[in-house]
Amino acid sequence: MMFRGVFKVERSLVGRRWVSGILGESILPKISNEKCLTYAPGSSERKNVREEYDEQARQCPHIPCVVNGKDVLTGTTMEQLIPHNHKKSICTFEALTPELVENAIDGALKAKTSWENLPLDERAAVFLKAADLLATKYRAKINASVMHGQSKTLWQAEIDAAVETIDFWRFGAKFAKSLYQIQPTENDFGVWNRMEYRPLEGFVSAITPFNFLAIGANLPSTPVLMGNVALWKPAENSVHGAKIIYDVLTEAGLPEGVIQFLPGEGLPFAQTTLRSPDLAAVHFTGSTTVFDTLWNEVGKNLSNYKTYPRLVGETGGKNFHVVHETADVDHVINSTIRGAFEFQGQKCSATSRMYVPKSLWPRIREGITQKLPELKIGSPGEFDAFMGAVINRRAFDRVSGYIKRAKESPSCQVFLPRCPCCCEYCCA
Repeated sequence: MMFRGVFKVERSLVGRRWVSGILGESILPKISNEKCLTYAPGSSERKNVREEYDEQARQCPHIPCVVNGKDVLTGTTMEQLIPHNHKKSICTFEALTPELVENAIDGALKAKTSWENLPLDERAAVFLKAADLLATKYRAKINASVMHGQSKTLWQAEIDAAVETIDFWRFGAKFAKSLYQIQPTENDFGVWNRMEYRPLEGFVSAITPFNFLAIGANLPSTPVLMGNVALWKPAENSVHGAKIIYDVLTEAGLPEGVIQFLPGEGLPFAQTTLRSPDLAAVHFTGSTTVFDTLWNEVGKNLSNYKTYPRLVGETGGKNFHVVHETADVDHVINSTIRGAFEFQGQKCSATSRMYVPKSLWPRIREGITQKLPELKIGSPGEFDAFMGAVINRRAFDRVSGYIKRAKESPSCQVFLPRCPCCCEYCCA
């Protein structure tokens, strides 16, 4: 409690370097993985999520851009549809403009000096406080948000939006502290060798995906923890949950302008940020095609930058199961189904292929064929549903197209002719 108390006192002194002189060398609170709640029938956490889920279903808030701590209305409005109920939006939101992005860059750079001059402990305190808020006050709210906004089941929401985000923030502080403590061990007489860890020169462009809100929270947060400032453009299908994350960070004490919240279309955001001489880094998770485009644009603008921008990207791939002949067949069946179909297969780690010994294939095929039709597909509000809906119509058409191609391909054998949803479009 003293740790957080000290932080509250010192917030008014942000940017005054002498503040750190009154503090001794601190030790972070013990960091451990956040435990997943079970949401068992009759539990208080289940009741809280149900109430929050129902309340959000009755609302459709309008979300602004936030630049320098101020709500900004651009005059262009977009909406975030609920994937399993296209008649309803979970929110509407203001869409960024190139002019607003330029203003956000200027504001972030002005906020940078005071933020980077804070001791690591004081920056870390913001994220530790945010983790505590998300673990308690905002847990039901963030879970209900991704249940509506991403059509995640309660369990998938819990392990992503709540638990993984909390772990990112807490372990980020722990590992940053450990990094700062890596110092030269040898010194000549009269010399004290020290390592300084400095933030990048400029701003970080954080472009985040729809499928994991924890990644959405982490991509701007980690650079900011290390003293940087960031422009955050969340995916258009994740704005509702992203704004909750932003509000949690604000309540935890993040100063204005350190993270600029800029929902909207990706193209004007990318064009404006990538052309800025002050671009220091791109932090991205999404498709390989988009990341290739970002990388190419940075290369084209290289002579315009004040420094060499860092590019950090995580993109999709082909996760596979290699099954050994000694494998536990039941475990293989269950793990393959979960790997392939949890969150409708919309994970970069989703199982998309298997390599199976011929000796085990008949049993594995039979098990998968029997279990797949038992999966319940429905609204995340049905707490016993295994799957919800894919994120949007484009994703639905893409998946349906794969099914159609497989059925029409002479090289494919379809061993489960009807998918669990039994929808007319897929299975016609």
